[in-house]
Amino acid sequence: MKKVYVNEDWCLGCHLCEFTCAAANSGAPDMIKAFAGGKKPVARIQIEEGDKINFAVQCRHCDAHPCVKGCIAGALSVQDGVIVCDEEKCVGCYTCVLSCPYGAIVIDEAGHKIRKCDLCTRNSHGEPACVKACPNNAIVFEER
Repeated sequence: MKKVYVNEDWCLGCHLCEFTCAAANSGAPDMIKAFAGGKKPVARIQIEEGDKINFAVQCRHCDAHPCVKGCIAGALSVQDGVIVCDEEKCVGCYTCVLSCPYGAIVIDEAGHKIRKCDLCTRNSHGEPACVKACPNNAIVFEER
């Protein structure tokens, strides 16, 4: 199965992956409309910046999936190797946030439910938005 991998040696820390992810998951037709109107969409990928190294943190769709096991509402499930969230079922308990060893699950803009990377399975054809947007190819979508 293809997954998103990060080459931290190539990450510039430009945050373009965050903006593109937020726009792609906002439901708006383009980035301008996604960020217009005062409501800031939430990215499902986040850049951690260091003194000498930057890297993107996103769901790794790990085989152990402690977030799925910890979800008391049954909102998280594994579909074809991708951990997805049924946002209608999410009750905002944040057990999955506490369970994720990578800190890859974020809280939505209203602070009520979670958001996580689903490899853009709902809004993209082919590569995830963050991969398409990375100007330095620091984020790749491949099978390893």
